[in-house]
Amino acid sequence: MKKCGTDKVRNFVVAGHSGAGKTSLADLMLYKAGAVTRLGSVDQGTSVSDFRAEEQERKGSIFAAALNCPWNGHHFFFLDTPGYPDFCAEAIGALSIADLVLIVVDANLGIGPGTLRAWKQARDAGIPRVFFINGCDREQADYEGVLTAIQESYGATVCLPFTVPVGEKEALSAVTGVLTEGAEGVDGYREAVLDSVAESDDALMEKYLEQGALTPAELSRGLRVGMLAGSIVPVFCGSATKDIGVTELMNALCDLCPVPTAAAKVPCETGEIDRTSAEPYARVFKSVNDPFIGQLTFFRVYSGVFKADGDFFNATRGAKERVAVLFHINGKEQSPVTEAGPGEIIAVAKLKSTHLLDVLALKATEVRPLTPPYPQPTMAYAVFGASQGDEDKIGTGLQRLMAEDMTFRLERNPETRQTVIRGMGDQHLHLMVSRLKSDFKVEVTLDTPKVPYRETVTGPGSAQFRHKKQTGGHGQFAEVHLRVEPLATAEFEFANEVVGGNVPKNFIPAIEKGVVETMHRGPLARSKVINVKAIVFDGKYHPVDSSEMAFKIAARGAFRAAMAEARPIILEPIMSIKIFFPEQYMGDITGDLNSRRGRILGMDREEGLQVLSAEMPLAETFTYPPQLRSITHGRGYCELKFERYEPVPSLLAAKIQEEAAKEAEEE
Repeated sequence: MKKCGTDKVRNFVVAGHSGAGKTSLADLMLYKAGAVTRLGSVDQGTSVSDFRAEEQERKGSIFAAALNCPWNGHHFFFLDTPGYPDFCAEAIGALSIADLVLIVVDANLGIGPGTLRAWKQARDAGIPRVFFINGCDREQADYEGVLTAIQESYGATVCLPFTVPVGEKEALSAVTGVLTEGAEGVDGYREAVLDSVAESDDALMEKYLEQGALTPAELSRGLRVGMLAGSIVPVFCGSATKDIGVTELMNALCDLCPVPTAAAKVPCETGEIDRTSAEPYARVFKSVNDPFIGQLTFFRVYSGVFKADGDFFNATRGAKERVAVLFHINGKEQSPVTEAGPGEIIAVAKLKSTHLLDVLALKATEVRPLTPPYPQPTMAYAVFGASQGDEDKIGTGLQRLMAEDMTFRLERNPETRQTVIRGMGDQHLHLMVSRLKSDFKVEVTLDTPKVPYRETVTGPGSAQFRHKKQTGGHGQFAEVHLRVEPLATAEFEFANEVVGGNVPKNFIPAIEKGVVETMHRGPLARSKVINVKAIVFDGKYHPVDSSEMAFKIAARGAFRAAMAEARPIILEPIMSIKIFFPEQYMGDITGDLNSRRGRILGMDREEGLQVLSAEMPLAETFTYPPQLRSITHGRGYCELKFERYEPVPSLLAAKIQEEAAKEAEEE
């Protein structure tokens, strides 16, 4: 239960790359604050944060865990987030509602993709950041090297040490506060902090230049101003496993983390959130199916007070919600509270109409925060029911899972006639399959999706086709003369060049329709035909036996024959890909790209990581995300986007045609 006013509430998120020790730090903070009586352990499966069976099995975070604890007259509401790229949706949602981002960096491994993602999202949203270099007691720790890497990536005059280690590696015994009175060996660090603080405010700069000192109150005010502006990012250090430097960090969070009513503006699509308003306003950032309670919806309060046993209004969907109980959450423990104010993270059960990113209030409001920067999925599987008749259960289960995760997609591909699930990697998608089995009691099998190839023509071709059928009474007659040509400016164009009334105008639309229907399955791989112009230039009709259906059938035959004359080829989708990774893996990554028919377009460096831009056929990307993770030991990730279609190499085209012919026979 919170026992302090709003001015003492602190809301932050613990983020960073996988393996940096975020969960160990979160568990330690809860223990030090007395929120739990036993220190949780990831390795022993007793972590408060990683309490789900899936997390205990893999010994790593998969979900963002809501936590809270008192500390020095304040109350922390914070979220421990997964750092593995497959589960980035949980981290992105949590970051979107934070007042401060505590980025944990491993003292050996340094900056990773999780570091970059957390920094970019916080920077772009104007959220203050704090670094904690963890594991400084380890044998391979390199505090100075990691600090230098952070400063080179994000600014030497921005990322400033606020604590420094006493002793190195296994000899680490404590940390020294840079701003602590009488501390030795930190004069250079202290001067850098004071310079940056003074630069954050003209009045402070004037006083600092005149007197060479600032009062504690002035220093605190200047720090907050500089952090909100992004010009100051404090760097702390220590060891979560040995409880070194964590007390100093927690004390600093009380002072550095913004008051909820005075934190940074929330980026909004419409309007602006007034944090000082008495009107209740909150945003949903997480939804999960709890095995005991049912659907749990998590939201962060921005203004006003929400009370239990009352009605909420979902301003996004225009629906009322009845709420009986509000919960403060610590992992799997739920504590009922009577009300919740700014900065608090709350969970409620069994809301009927509320989904991720919805706005909750007590009345209608047009203020809408921006959607967080969720990335596009990078991996896909075709999904099949293990048992016949499970399609409905599979669809229901996957829809429910999709409602919890903004990076999980479900689609029915009409071209390949497959149900495809898309996500951020193989571990992400296998987790969804596992949850489908455990939560919805249905099993599925996975396979590599079929590639949606295309077909086109590389030259002109013409043909004529006569459809004639006599079955007693009226017969069927139509003759179509058709020409096809390559078309670079559009997928399809139809033209009529018939003169002299050889084909009456009322039958021309039927010819076009017959061509369009035939284009859904080309002659080579039974794929959609694109970039073709079809011209009907002549034909014949019968005043009694001709009909729209007859001309549509004749058009189909004429188009197939003309395509065969126009040198048809198979096209494959080409994806643009951006790969983020530490520099030491450059050789392995470029070699693997070459083996996948990839083309490297350029190299760049983005805030501590190499960024390689390339193009790769879609068929080669299906197994790429796990291979990239393997090459980089989990420290690389990629972003994919469809670019265009290109001709398939001849050897591959022959194989595609063989497979298409085999499928046609099986049908």
